[in-house]
Amino acid sequence: MGLSKVMLASLKEAEYLEPTPIQAGIIPRALQGVDLMGQAQTGTGKTAAFCIPILERVTIKSQPSQAQAMILVPTRELAVQVRDECKKLSAGRDVRVVGVFGGKPIRRQVEHLRQGAEILVGTPGRVLDLLGRGALLLSQLQTIVLDEADRMLDIGFRPDIEKILRRCPQSRQTLLLSATIPPPVKRLAERYMREPEMVDFSAKDLAVETIEQFYFTVDPERKFELLEKLLEREQPRQTIVFCRTKRGTDKVGRRLSKVLKGVDTIHGDLSQSIRDRAMRRFREGKTSVLVATDVVGRGIDVSTVSHIVNYDVPQFCDDYVHRVGRTGRMGREGVAFTFVSPEEGNELTRIEMRINRLLQRDEIPGFVALAKPQATEDLDAETDETPTEPAAPKPVFGRRTHRFRRAL
Repeated sequence: MGLSKVMLASLKEAEYLEPTPIQAGIIPRALQGVDLMGQAQTGTGKTAAFCIPILERVTIKSQPSQAQAMILVPTRELAVQVRDECKKLSAGRDVRVVGVFGGKPIRRQVEHLRQGAEILVGTPGRVLDLLGRGALLLSQLQTIVLDEADRMLDIGFRPDIEKILRRCPQSRQTLLLSATIPPPVKRLAERYMREPEMVDFSAKDLAVETIEQFYFTVDPERKFELLEKLLEREQPRQTIVFCRTKRGTDKVGRRLSKVLKGVDTIHGDLSQSIRDRAMRRFREGKTSVLVATDVVGRGIDVSTVSHIVNYDVPQFCDDYVHRVGRTGRMGREGVAFTFVSPEEGNELTRIEMRINRLLQRDEIPGFVALAKPQATEDLDAETDETPTEPAAPKPVFGRRTHRFRRAL
């Protein structure tokens, strides 16, 4: 791939022996200074795909230098992860990599920048803050990376990102990485990138092949008991339980910690020190179950995660893809379970249509998940259709099957 001896040595030390498809596709073109828009699922090695060419192109200066590359990410957790990956790959080089994000004293980050930093990893809000204070200068910037671009736009960072991009040199290289490329991301690329090349390494089947995916039909008030039974049955190595709200995350985390050891909770309202401690414990294997919200969940890259539980059905279909992508990292096997109430059949159907795959129904023998199961015959009678083929066991919300067939 035309990499330097220093980089090859650091890759060997990191035990990166063969490039993943996205690394093989992005690195050579990025080294040539081309603007790239890359689509790939998390867990495919995309962080190294942009860190390697950045490190190869950085010029080491004896005097304190301004940032030559900047990587923007949506969450603090992801900023820490990308910063650490970049530092790991910079072995053998005198490159300074600095992370800037909220929840940490800004004065310390200002001091790090004053001492010089060739590579900056940060969240848009903190980067804008530093620009406003005059502590961060972008005149020497050669490369900017928008990582998890779809998520940054989802959580309202578009105005901040545009303000930052307008202050970057026109001659810069821009790399945009995203698990999905919805219209807002395309519009951003068209406006701020120079004839970007598209490199698509997303699987045609959005759900990673190595991940088994199941759903349970359950009354909302019985979800916690189902979670207990499921964890008892599965005996997972490490699990992430996703909840839709911060309040729900706290509630599930508290209840679960009373019956299990090694439970931590993480969401946006917790202080950065608590979030850092929770992530450190999870990465070290001291935490077996992490209860999280979607926003911070995108920053979790732990290869030992074996199970994902969607305690709440995600609000958006793409969030399901990202949640499930927390397991099955780098081709490993994983299992994902989604708890669906009888009223959420349409949400499940939308997810299945998005990933072009039917989730398998699961149940735990002896556990009554529904207070009043409705007969599927009655539900079929409510539709205008009569099945003309022998049907497989249907979900409790029987009409979901018919809706899905009509959609197909």
